[in-house]
Amino acid sequence: MATLYQFGPFRLEADADTLFRDAEPVALGRRAVALLRVLLEKAGKPVSKDALMEAAWPGLAIEESNLTVQMAALRRVFATAEGGHEWIETLPRRGYRYVGPPATVLSDGSRQALLPSVASDRPSIAVLPFLNLSGDPAQNYFSDGITEDIITELSRFRSLFVMARHSSFAYRARSADIREVGHRLGVRYVAEGSARRIGTRVRVTVQLLDAASGFTLWTERYDREIEDIFAIQDEIVGKVVAALPGRLEDAGREIARGKQTSNITAYDLVLLGNEKWRQLTVRSMKEARAYFKTAVDIDPAYARAHANMAWTAVCAAFLESPAASPLDEARREIEIALDLDEHDAWSHSVFAQLLFLQNRDQEAETHFKRALALNPNDADVVAAFANILVYWARWRDALSWIKAAKRLNPFPPNIYHWYHALALYSAREYDEAINVLKEARSSDRWSHALLAACYAQTGRANEAGIEARTFIRERCLELSENGEAQPSNTLDLVRKRANRYRDPLDRDHFLDGLRKAGLSDGLSDFG
Repeated sequence: MATLYQFGPFRLEADADTLFRDAEPVALGRRAVALLRVLLEKAGKPVSKDALMEAAWPGLAIEESNLTVQMAALRRVFATAEGGHEWIETLPRRGYRYVGPPATVLSDGSRQALLPSVASDRPSIAVLPFLNLSGDPAQNYFSDGITEDIITELSRFRSLFVMARHSSFAYRARSADIREVGHRLGVRYVAEGSARRIGTRVRVTVQLLDAASGFTLWTERYDREIEDIFAIQDEIVGKVVAALPGRLEDAGREIARGKQTSNITAYDLVLLGNEKWRQLTVRSMKEARAYFKTAVDIDPAYARAHANMAWTAVCAAFLESPAASPLDEARREIEIALDLDEHDAWSHSVFAQLLFLQNRDQEAETHFKRALALNPNDADVVAAFANILVYWARWRDALSWIKAAKRLNPFPPNIYHWYHALALYSAREYDEAINVLKEARSSDRWSHALLAACYAQTGRANEAGIEARTFIRERCLELSENGEAQPSNTLDLVRKRANRYRDPLDRDHFLDGLRKAGLSDGLSDFG
């Protein structure tokens, strides 16, 4: 039975290592959450420093200053509530005591669904892909990497609504009026710029515009050594936030990023690997992993490189690739990444999806919640969570999350439509699922399978048969290209995917639609 504590406007879900304020997760490290849990368990009573350090750092010998830092983090969070700065009392030379509002222990059934928040009251911004002015198209990955890093860092500010990379990058080759961009993406502000890399130097220009009027709010040019690229990104993020009306209170905030790496070669390799894995093929995943592995060899303390090595294995597993690295190896990499930087939302998302593949669902949800608390604007994490919720028989929540993902990413990749349609299929909304799948720019093998099931469930046998035969042909071709043997019957083509459903009723429902479409257990299916 999970333990939930409600106190003031806050709720601690101890099993998920997550603190909420109302329905919003709070970005708080797991050490601080562990300390809070002990303080609430002993509310009104002194808790020694030794007991607190054992709770947050079990079995480790640490400096007392670490405890002081985590207590300060808790107090900063509570200070946002009336009188919250006094909720944790320091007992000189002894320890600490929680003296805030009474903490009510809730039943697990009272757990509130973690649902996306409405973003209408937050300043909205899109960062368009920076132009590559080097004259070499092969350097696009570098200007793209700068853009993506700035998007990621802006996304950490909960007071902003930040457009997802995929939708911003839809304007890479376009020369559109800023007012049109703002209207199409649904944002008030747009940042754009350029990057030029020559030898050991880099020149980055950036400007922030009001999309409603087209006026420039702020512009800057940076001429630096290439090793200063991270400092440039931090300065851009800080100045953009400071320039947004009403965001002055955020301007002095320390940019919430650890220094990724001091080695520009390792950084380059990660950017190159990112280009490869996004192609989502067996070959590209292998190439991406090689880039990330070399980055780790150059800088073993590069958290993102470790996380991305794990991600290639997770992607390959979801793609059902025979070349997927063992998940145990991936787990070691992602644990290293989180040891290096436990506040990286991307790493928590990777870990969550890996844990799902290992059927460790409670831990998976814990890491999804941490990722969403640390970066609520990451549309890919929001969409991935929606997908996993379907397999957990929580399609209602999944529909809320995928709609939020599409708001963050209004020009979404095709995979979002698959996630959306899969949730609608579980909801028995077959016609709506068909409409969503038709929004995709192209249909892959699994979209054909889901279309077949939806058509079959609505009695449209001819259309179901066409989609089923297309799926069988494309899936068999994929197996052949990957060097895998053909299964003995057509229904075996989907069993691995169907086995992701935790509830047997959902699994049977998925297979039932495909049986109705023409897939079967018969041994002569391929005859």
